[in-house]
Amino acid sequence: MTYLFARAKQHLLESFAWSNVLLAFDYDGTLAPLTSVPAQAAMRVSTQRLLGRASKLYPCVVISGRARADALDRLRGIELCEVVGNHGAERLPGRPVGRRRVQRWLPVLKKRLAARQGVMIEDKGLSVAVHYRHARERSETRRAILAAARSLHGVRIVGGKLVVNFVALDAPHKGVALERQRSHFACDTVIYVGDDETDEDVFQLDRPGSLLSIRVGQKRTSAASYYIRNQAEIDKLLRILVALRGREHRHD
Repeated sequence: MTYLFARAKQHLLESFAWSNVLLAFDYDGTLAPLTSVPAQAAMRVSTQRLLGRASKLYPCVVISGRARADALDRLRGIELCEVVGNHGAERLPGRPVGRRRVQRWLPVLKKRLAARQGVMIEDKGLSVAVHYRHARERSETRRAILAAARSLHGVRIVGGKLVVNFVALDAPHKGVALERQRSHFACDTVIYVGDDETDEDVFQLDRPGSLLSIRVGQKRTSAASYYIRNQAEIDKLLRILVALRGREHRHD
């Protein structure tokens, strides 16, 4: 992985900004800092302002692990082209793909994990997130969560930062969702920023030269080509993109 803001890469964002590009972002850990209580996650005022400005200059989408309605509420007032929820499975309201299957998992997980302290089971309609940030024995708790998963059918397990996500095996993932959005908005290139395991479905797409994949935080095993050092640097990225496209428009 290469640091996005390295001096030798200064031309990279400029070349993408001048192309027919779609900007796409994860929410938690990318647009908003991670919190110990997921319900409290919110963007900084500076990020809200910059994303609002970027959304007037570029087609912008958010692809979040949150339920779509939840993500929409947190992004209220920003003119995004689309918000995709549930790790790519929930593109539009009223599309209950896999909902019944997911609902069958809940009683099993609750029963198997009832004795575990510090575990929170989050029902997101088309997926389930089992959080264990507040567990005393995190490694042991994670093993118990994965053991419970073996009793479920048609499930795909995607790890995260002190969370295990349960999604339908045949549900669209973030990579599929991003390709749909790029095609729908007729964009040739994409800049995507994410921070977690579910974003690897985008980072692993084989689109050399047309996908600028950026991870929040450096990780040796990630398929992302570039990284920014921390979540706060999303403001720097947005500021650069706004300045570049703004400059291009002034020259029209």
